[in-house]
Amino acid sequence: MSLTMADLVAVRRDLHRIPEPGFQEFQTQRYILNVLRRLPSSRLDVRTWRTGVLVRVKGSAPRRIVGYRSDMDGLPVEEETGLPFRSDRPGFMHACGHDLHMTIALGLVAHFVDHPVRDDLLVVFQPAEEGPGGAKIMREAPEFRRWKPEWMVALHVAPEYPLGTVALREGTLFANTSELFIDLIGRGGHAAFPHRANDMAVAAAHLLVGLQTVVARNLNPLDAGVVTVGRMEAGTKQNIVAERARLEGTVRALSAESMALMKSRIQALVRGVEEGFGCRATIDWGANYCQVYNTPELAREFMDWAAREGGVEVVHCQAAMTGEDFGYFLETVPGFMFWLGVESPHGLHHSRMNPDERAIEVALRLLTRYFTWKIGQTEDSRD
Repeated sequence: MSLTMADLVAVRRDLHRIPEPGFQEFQTQRYILNVLRRLPSSRLDVRTWRTGVLVRVKGSAPRRIVGYRSDMDGLPVEEETGLPFRSDRPGFMHACGHDLHMTIALGLVAHFVDHPVRDDLLVVFQPAEEGPGGAKIMREAPEFRRWKPEWMVALHVAPEYPLGTVALREGTLFANTSELFIDLIGRGGHAAFPHRANDMAVAAAHLLVGLQTVVARNLNPLDAGVVTVGRMEAGTKQNIVAERARLEGTVRALSAESMALMKSRIQALVRGVEEGFGCRATIDWGANYCQVYNTPELAREFMDWAAREGGVEVVHCQAAMTGEDFGYFLETVPGFMFWLGVESPHGLHHSRMNPDERAIEVALRLLTRYFTWKIGQTEDSRD
């Protein structure tokens, strides 16, 4: 049974209703497996890994396996779209477009079951992209290594690009990223006697300002990096000297070397605050994602092919400070990721992000033609 575009829109809306945290995508996994059961099974080999799914679509005369990856998890965002198919999970939403990603991946499986090509296509439904980085764990799993592809492709929705646009570049597309959590512990006391206490609110304020020098005064101006403290907390009441403070942020860089330098300088600044304020400080780097590095030859070939083939506008974009764990797959296999225009006034991770569903058809037309061209039509797939 084929999946029509109406079927796929319904699939997307079903998935949109059930966002789940990383490695807790139990209902999402069951839903994907149920959709796969509707397809002819003779060309499919389906395996599960934790809350993920791996699907090998068998080719007619396979010489190799090539891969396509989709992520699965939602975000802790309270949805405010007002859509009739809004999230059923309070406090969670598919605010990063993973519902579209999974729908496109299921559409690829359905197409190549009906229109077989020569080589095998591995479609990976990967959990926990938003954290703690499911790709890094999945790539080492026996289930993935058994079918490790020769090269691999992925996409990410881009609200800022118009419908019908794809954007990518050779080399680094997305940044190296790291979470940052700093805890300062001193000695609390009465606000009237600050000399008897050790104020962590003041220490945190000094550190916050100092962190802004990491990029401005340590990184080569021709490189790019970001240190953002998005949350700072200190103290319990207006007349109590704060005993504790916590800073939470993110560090991003377009090269591994810049990331290492920035982390080194952050550690030095924290040690300086620890010494200067006589407190105890700890750093937790949280989740770390490597850069998404598009294999130049494959990315350029895809861009040239898509421009010749028509049907989409191809944009050679700049690198972005976005984090994406697909980079872990690209550390072990060649491949590339591209942006897919979905034309939404609200960006990624926004509570009102509402991608244009017509992008599903745009992506499937592009990818089915690309894989057919790249890995070979068979006689029985030509009408």
